[in-house]
Amino acid sequence: MLTPCEVAVKTVSPAVRALLAQTLIEKHGMTEIKVAQVLGVTQSAVSKYNKRARGSTIPIHDIPEIQAITNQMIPLLLSNPVPHTEVMKLFCQACTIIRSKGLMCALCQQNQKPKIEGCAFCNDP
Repeated sequence: MLTPCEVAVKTVSPAVRALLAQTLIEKHGMTEIKVAQVLGVTQSAVSKYNKRARGSTIPIHDIPEIQAITNQMIPLLLSNPVPHTEVMKLFCQACTIIRSKGLMCALCQQNQKPKIEGCAFCNDP
């Protein structure tokens, strides 16, 4: 049995990183190399995020609450030193929003063995 957090590591985290990478490149004029340094990933990963070849499993670009969270993350990621704890809290908030909207449910159910019938874990306060 996989927990929602385990599924989120493979789906939500890359989606949020992709949104951050695309925003840093498009709105802040950063290079893929600089974005890679800021996000702590490789330039190749940033290229894939930017081309939507990675991090596109869950469509989060049009969710205003997620956009607001990434807008809060960017100045933190660009500060020196980076307040990693604050960035982690925002990542968790983004995940909670994505889960509460049911955007991860199909992926979570796909990975459950045995299947959990009628799961409402992510919508349960």
